[in-house]
Amino acid sequence: MNLNEFSPNQPVILGFDPGKDKCGLAVMGLDRQLHYHQVVPASAAIASIETLRQQYPVSLLVMGNQTTAKQWKQKLQQELLQTLNIMLVDERYSTLEARDRYWQMYPPQGLTKLLPKGMRQPPRPIDDIVAILLIERYLNRLTESTVNRQ
Repeated sequence: MNLNEFSPNQPVILGFDPGKDKCGLAVMGLDRQLHYHQVVPASAAIASIETLRQQYPVSLLVMGNQTTAKQWKQKLQQELLQTLNIMLVDERYSTLEARDRYWQMYPPQGLTKLLPKGMRQPPRPIDDIVAILLIERYLNRLTESTVNRQ
């Protein structure tokens, strides 16, 4: 889902939620403006990251630090020709948070509105929303450390 037709001038962060079968990707500016988010098959993740790096001025890739993180980080560093800084971010509870965020971004319609919040299941994979949350967690950590230094 390409949200902006033009490429931002300022550096952007690429969020990556790696998985065995599918991966979430998101591109967000330092101003927290979301430019892109998509779920892609794991087999297409590296090619998708390369394409995004051609379209956007990506300065950093942030990814979750759990299950497959080490293998993916190694794979990314081997396969991406240009160097790309990769930062690992705590991804605990990100899937639960992403489910809530999904319903904020796409409010429930019809009968789904009647279901209790905890029983609503998004109708599609939400790995891209996890990628958005990982970027936000990284930016929040940056702002907190800046505030604490002042």
